[in-house]
Amino acid sequence: MECQECHVRPASLHFTRIINGEKQEFHLCEHCAKDMGDFNDMMAGSSAFSIHNLLSGLLNFEQHIGEQTNQKGTKNDLQCEKCGLHYQEFTKIGKFGCDQCYKAFETKLDPIFRKVHSGNTTHNGKIPKRTGKSIGVKRKISELKKQLQQLVLEEEFEKAVEVRDEIRALENRGDE
Repeated sequence: MECQECHVRPASLHFTRIINGEKQEFHLCEHCAKDMGDFNDMMAGSSAFSIHNLLSGLLNFEQHIGEQTNQKGTKNDLQCEKCGLHYQEFTKIGKFGCDQCYKAFETKLDPIFRKVHSGNTTHNGKIPKRTGKSIGVKRKISELKKQLQQLVLEEEFEKAVEVRDEIRALENRGDE
């Protein structure tokens, strides 16, 4: 697709602007986008708009509603015990220091995840339609096997037999 301004270079930036319910689409080359006044703020000179800039409003949403303070009146800055990363540093660089940061910053991240993922805080992924049936059956069998182990540990053998039979039925249906 060519740039709708200069009609010379290929459009590499695609924007949709909605104002008062009116939708406008722009397909521009980088040069023309920089020249247009509406996009100068977004392009910030020669550096491109980054995903971190996009998410920074979500990470710093407390600044809009007032910083939380602890009992001493200082800013409540969470810190990861494993790597020492402070939450404020994370909001600036946009990356965690280690896998434990998720747990350390959990109280601040859950509201963000809820906002971004329509109320969900976990990602379950999608299953392709073509292979979805077999994957769904495998997941069900895996869940039932865990349930069976728990029932055996609790010595509820009658229920365990029912679960075992359900597992066998699912496995036999998969062989067909």
